Amino acid sequence: MRWLVVVFIGLCLVLIIGCAKKETELVFAVGGAPNEVDYWETLIREFEARTNYKVKLLRQPTDTDQRRQTLVISLKAKKSNPDVFLMDVAWVAQFAASGWLLPLDELVKRDNFDMSALFTPVIRQVDIYKGENIIAFPVYIDCGLLYYRKDLLARYREPVPETWEEALSSAEKIQKAERKNNPQFYGFVWQGAQYEGLVCNLVEFITAFGGRIVDEKGAITLNRPENVKAVQFMKDLIHTYKVSPPNTFTEMKEEEVRMFFENGNALFERNWPYAWKLHESEQSPVKGKVGITVLPKAEGGRHSAALGGWHIGISRYSDNQEQAWELVRFILSYDVQKKLALNLGWNPGRKDIYDDPEVKQKIPHVGVLKRAFQNTVARPPVPSYTQLSEIIQKYVNSAIAGKIPPSTALQQAQKQIESTLKAYNE
Repeated sequence: MRWLVVVFIGLCLVLIIGCAKKETELVFAVGGAPNEVDYWETLIREFEARTNYKVKLLRQPTDTDQRRQTLVISLKAKKSNPDVFLMDVAWVAQFAASGWLLPLDELVKRDNFDMSALFTPVIRQVDIYKGENIIAFPVYIDCGLLYYRKDLLARYREPVPETWEEALSSAEKIQKAERKNNPQFYGFVWQGAQYEGLVCNLVEFITAFGGRIVDEKGAITLNRPENVKAVQFMKDLIHTYKVSPPNTFTEMKEEEVRMFFENGNALFERNWPYAWKLHESEQSPVKGKVGITVLPKAEGGRHSAALGGWHIGISRYSDNQEQAWELVRFILSYDVQKKLALNLGWNPGRKDIYDDPEVKQKIPHVGVLKRAFQNTVARPPVPSYTQLSEIIQKYVNSAIAGKIPPSTALQQAQKQIESTLKAYNE
């Protein structure tokens, strides 16, 4: 009898231990501002209540580079967690080429996941690796926009520009008139300093002038006539037309541009969607005077906006891939994407959110955002992008500073890029 009791207790212990080992705990890595991470905690608790899964939120640093480094360390070591994580758009190609991301095609097909609800141009440019495997999805989209002083355009009877020719004409006219009272007034401010923001501006100008950085076969072709024309126009805005400040190529980054415009010293501003809320804050000198539209196009080109934002992926080394997929689907669901828009001001990866009546009421410019996101252009999706970006920044900045001709700058950049790609065998 005692023997039977011992065996029974032993079997119970084995079952208990076995069940404990099988209990799922997903690890979701996410960073950003404290209020953003706190809201992710709220969403994760909701997911746990629906699924009975346990989810540990791995809080990453606010700094983007530090967030990337913490993920790279874990993935290089082939650790099983984090299971799910957010990636800056510029990381996706590197993570995919390194074999760190779980291909999602079979899961998408099996569950009839509706990809059409998401922004297809974004997925096509970023989330499909080598034209084959789906390896991520957009959660939050960012892109360049044109901010303008609607009061000044109305005062001088100038249109909201659709083309760079119109924008330049209005900038020259209004700058001349406004300088009678404000000598520091300029027609157009944008990011020209030697940093990543310059590459984003370059992508937009190049596309607007009918050029491209990546050709149909995926090769980097920076040295093209249309691209030279675009860089020449960027240089001329500063040195020939003089509608952009002389410190554009030395100091102008996102916040410098925002503050310049916000202090009432510019007609047009190129910036990201985040600037809207700050322009409309109570302490802003331009509150109620600002409009938003898509960036202008030039003859032979099209409207475009450099693609930014965050994408979600699953680690190839995750021990909980099925549960991780459920978390991804939860985050991409209509309800959660709408909550991210209303509570954090995020621009969702789902295009149907932009037609939601409540979202349209609370975010008046959501229609402009939708139009801009349908015209996004990604930076070159290559694993060695960081090195390519540094090359492009260096030569384009020298060109717009007037140190070397735009054609020479792109020729030299092309040679150095080809050497870098060869070293990486890309």
